Amino acid sequence: MLYFIILTRVCNLRCLYCGNDPDPRIEPLEITYDIWDLKRFVEKDPEPIIAFYGGEPLLRINLLEEIMDNIKARHWVLQTNGIFLDRLEEKYLKSFDTILVSIDGRPEITNYYRGLGTYERVLENIKLIRERGFEGDLIARMTVSGKTDIFLDVKHLVELKDPNFDHVHWQLDVLWDSPPYQRYDDFDAWVSKSYNPGITRLVNYWYEKMVKEEKVLGIIPFIGIMKTLLRGERTNLRCGVGINAFTITTSGRIIACPIAPEFEWNFLGDIWNTEPEELPWRVTISGPCLSCDIYHICGGRCLFANKTMLWGIEGFRKVCQTVRHLVNELERIKPRVERLIDAGVISEKDFDYPPFNNSVEIIP
Repeated sequence: MLYFIILTRVCNLRCLYCGNDPDPRIEPLEITYDIWDLKRFVEKDPEPIIAFYGGEPLLRINLLEEIMDNIKARHWVLQTNGIFLDRLEEKYLKSFDTILVSIDGRPEITNYYRGLGTYERVLENIKLIRERGFEGDLIARMTVSGKTDIFLDVKHLVELKDPNFDHVHWQLDVLWDSPPYQRYDDFDAWVSKSYNPGITRLVNYWYEKMVKEEKVLGIIPFIGIMKTLLRGERTNLRCGVGINAFTITTSGRIIACPIAPEFEWNFLGDIWNTEPEELPWRVTISGPCLSCDIYHICGGRCLFANKTMLWGIEGFRKVCQTVRHLVNELERIKPRVERLIDAGVISEKDFDYPPFNNSVEIIP
């Protein structure tokens, strides 16, 4: 199973869609448990995957190194804003299977949301870790909000060379703030005039690259959904939280979703009194998702959004329409993708991603 380890709740950035204002009354800002207690819990799982999370986990590199030195894991994952990647020693850097770096697209978009100079620092650091021997999966993890042009920003990241990302994923800036729509001048207009048309253009671009270059570009939502469509699979919540992914908070509590430590529905136990096998399926998707005709493809999108409904049912359904449009566009090109596979231009194996739960959500 995948375990998010929150190394600190502190972050060095103040991104516009986050704010970086953790409440110590909910969870301590720093880890208060003994690392040996963490080891005893995690190593009861025969094949644990550990993902370092925050806050910004690289603010606590010494703690990260202590955990990697003393706990056995099948895979190591890091989610970071990328500012301190240059501080990772080569020994630890090369041990990561996946590093997800927050970057929102073109320089002007990334710097608008994440602070002046962030884009340039991130690219400088990912070039450095490539030069220092990181050969794992490097993922550009975008937050997509009202200033984003999804086509231009994803295309920009996909086409970067020296340095480059292996994959690009995005999460919509929706359903986690109240009152809703704070970073949109007109959310409905943004979806209908910018985001959904941009998804259509991006799907066409993705398919054209298959034809012209005989490769499947690493656009994670497209790959994950197309795999489901090609194989006729039925899926559950794509990120796996509450199923095969869990979070260990700074106090040692165990919760399902890492962004919701304040909610009782999310609490599953602690590292002292809970066994790993007791965790799966204790909290699951419910409500309107279960009767949706594309639930078997979407999986419910987001546990936090499903449980909290911070934008109300109307806002929730507006976001669902973005998922429906994405699925419809990929269904549109599915027959053509199948013909490319049959002709040997690409392989069905090109859609086998992720190889393990590396914390990507698939559904934006």
